[in-house]
Amino acid sequence: MHTRRTHRRTRIGGTRIRATFLAAALLATACSAGGASTSAGPAAQAAGATEPATASLAPLPKATPAELSPYYEQKLGWRDCGVPGFQCATMKAPLDYAQPADGDVRLAVARKKATGPGKRLGSLLVNPGGPGGSAVSYLQQYAGIGYPEKIRAQYDMVAVDPRGVARSEPVECLDGRQMDAYTRTDVTPDDEDETDELVDAFKEFAEGCGADSPKLLRHVSTVEAARDMDVLRAVLGDDKLTYVGASYGTLLGATYAGLFPDRAGRLVLDGAMDPSLPARRLNLEQTAGFETAFQSFAKDCVRRADCPLGDKNATPAEVGRNLKAFFGDLDAKPIPTGDADGRKLTESLATTGVIAAMYDEGAWQQLRKSLTSATKENDGAGLLALSDSYYEREADGGYSNLMFANAAVNCLDLPAAFSSPDEVRDALPDFEKASPVFGEGLAWASLNCTYWPVRASGEPHRIEAAGATPIVVVGTTRDPATPYRWAEALAAQLSSGRLLTYEGDGHTAYGRGSTCIDSAIDTYLLRGTAPEDGKRCS
Repeated sequence: MHTRRTHRRTRIGGTRIRATFLAAALLATACSAGGASTSAGPAAQAAGATEPATASLAPLPKATPAELSPYYEQKLGWRDCGVPGFQCATMKAPLDYAQPADGDVRLAVARKKATGPGKRLGSLLVNPGGPGGSAVSYLQQYAGIGYPEKIRAQYDMVAVDPRGVARSEPVECLDGRQMDAYTRTDVTPDDEDETDELVDAFKEFAEGCGADSPKLLRHVSTVEAARDMDVLRAVLGDDKLTYVGASYGTLLGATYAGLFPDRAGRLVLDGAMDPSLPARRLNLEQTAGFETAFQSFAKDCVRRADCPLGDKNATPAEVGRNLKAFFGDLDAKPIPTGDADGRKLTESLATTGVIAAMYDEGAWQQLRKSLTSATKENDGAGLLALSDSYYEREADGGYSNLMFANAAVNCLDLPAAFSSPDEVRDALPDFEKASPVFGEGLAWASLNCTYWPVRASGEPHRIEAAGATPIVVVGTTRDPATPYRWAEALAAQLSSGRLLTYEGDGHTAYGRGSTCIDSAIDTYLLRGTAPEDGKRCS
């Protein structure tokens, strides 16, 4: 992210990590929440806002406008994907829903048909989050084979890469060499020179995105992606949308419900976001979420014989100070990694590696091992591998477009968190209070959208979706990327929201091993029976 990332699963040294990239969580990339033009005015004024929005997202007319009928009535040409059991197709959507005649955007769609036996219930659309996560890859690599058999038996499992993402006319910004430099950028500047270097990095990133996709960049908002989902619903022949979205995918799903409450079917929003928050508060609350997750990791770490950050008597605060001191050492002198491209472990890369491991407690062992290697053996390879997984850096030095799409959507959806470095400096005490370990870096990372080449088209808003059937909102109490308070807030906003709570660690809850959570969601998807509002699981 930083704020808005994905529920993708990546293996690192045998550890499976779920990473959900939200707009404020990508510290080293600074793909944090918010977006704005560089000019003063409404965007700059909104940047200082701290209170949640009171305006609600208005639903669209029930009748499909005549000019959109060709999109809603199109036929998909399904073909073999090259992945056994999956079919792929390309769907057209208007680049600009307000001006459909201005051209199309082509979206990649994939499905795995229901396996039976039993009555087919329609299509189940899945989205792993991001923004920027490939839903098609998620379907092919996990959901289409890893979702419960009884779900896959009765639903066609379907995914669409949102506009600007992966196979759907991807936004591109920097090449691999440039991204390597960008991810190493110091996001805890010590003086004016380092501040200028950070600002220059943000500007170069933004200019690269603007040069590659000047027209598309204005039309990758969450609202437009949600409207694309309604076109897909119709093309698939479903009267209502059935959907499971994780992390940023919850914002997509909630936005769909707000725009089309009468077409919202069984929606599961896991690891929920609060759409009413302005960018600065969104980032600040997520910063506190990462601190909550780190405290949990620290308590676990000191009980282990291999904890490199403190003995069994160390407090979480002491563990945090030890980690912060290690980051400071790297800021002064990066350490070797054995990387074929000669990359060293910098403070920013190490911090990203630690953040990556906060998404799933299953990665904590790998994090302890990597920190031990770095602090005791001067070997940064393990933390670099964690960081590379977070950025989706490939073995050949290339990158997926995850980070590019992440920034493109976030910077269009909300006015920027800050309008200048001076505003970041003024906010540092609040961010460092929220997280002594990560606060400084996450505050500076929130400056990236200030230099975005197009103006933000969205604003914070509530989503009520009046008239929708029950919508299940899932929150994890120690979720690092989508704080539990966000799930409470979204469930309260939705007129038919049902809050389902997982008391535990990690990002998102469905499929994490809680029989209670999984059973409640499976029952809802198969029978339409939503869990009782306020149900808690562990």
